[in-house]
Amino acid sequence: MPASGTRRQAILFLVLTAILWSSSGLLVKIISWQPLSILSGRSILSTVVFWIFLKCPTRFRWTRLQVVGAFGYVGAQLFFIMATKLTTAANAIFLQYTLPIYIVLFGYWFLNERPQRADWISLAVIFTGLFLFFGDDLNFNGFSGNILAIVSGMAMAVLILCMRKQKDGTPANTIFLGNIIGVVIGLPFLLQESFSPSSLGIIAYLGIFQIGLSFVLYSIAIKQVQALESSLILALEPILNPLWVFLVIGETPGKLALIGGMFVIGAVTARAVVSARATAA
Repeated sequence: MPASGTRRQAILFLVLTAILWSSSGLLVKIISWQPLSILSGRSILSTVVFWIFLKCPTRFRWTRLQVVGAFGYVGAQLFFIMATKLTTAANAIFLQYTLPIYIVLFGYWFLNERPQRADWISLAVIFTGLFLFFGDDLNFNGFSGNILAIVSGMAMAVLILCMRKQKDGTPANTIFLGNIIGVVIGLPFLLQESFSPSSLGIIAYLGIFQIGLSFVLYSIAIKQVQALESSLILALEPILNPLWVFLVIGETPGKLALIGGMFVIGAVTARAVVSARATAA
C-alpha cells in the first residue's frame, strides 16, 4: 500500500478509536462497580483481544519503554474511571484532553517530532471548541476528581509517547502488558463485586470493543501518525461522548455546545487534510 494510503488508513483508525473511546463515560457512570473492578474486568477481555491480535504469543521479552508505557496505559484508564466517579463527566473528559499540551512539551525532546504550524493552529481551535462545548457544565466541584482527570491526561501522554517511540517495533506489546497489569491489580476488588447481566454486558463491551478493539486500531495507527497529530484527532472523543448520552437518555446539547463541536470537528478535519496533502507532496 502506498504511504499516503497507509496514512489515510491510520487516520481512519484513529477516528474509529475516538468513536469507541467516547462510549466509556456513560457506561462507567452507569455501572456500580468500583474503579479497580472495572479496570480489571475489562482488562481481562482486552488481554484476550490482544492475545489473538498478536497471534497467541508464548514468549515475551518486554523492554523498559514498554513497561513505562504499560503503566501509563493503566494510569490513564484507572485515573479517568476514578475521575468520572468523583467529578462531572464534562470536567473529567475536558481535563483529560489537556494531553496534547504534555505531548507538545515532551514530544520534541523524546521523539524529535517538532510541532508544525498546522498543529499549533489546530490545538488553539480545538481547545476553544472544547471550552465552548463544555463551558456550561465545567465547574470547580469535585476537586479530587478534577486532579485525577489531569493526571489521567498526563498518563495518557506517557502512553502515546512510548508507543510512538516504538513505531518501528510492536507498540501493541505495551497494551498487552498494560492489560495484564490491570487484571492483576484490580482482581481482588473484582472478585468482591456482584455480577448481574447488565454489569457483565457493560464490562464485555468495554473490554472487547471500547478498550480491546480500539487499542488494536490505535497500535496500528500510531506507527504512521506523529504523537501530537494523533492526540489532536482523538480530541473527537469528548465531542462524541454526548452523542451516546443523547441516544440513551435523550439529552440534547445546547447551541454553544454545538458550535464548540463544530470547531473541534472542523479543526481535526482540516489538520487531517493538511497532513494528507503534505504526505502526497
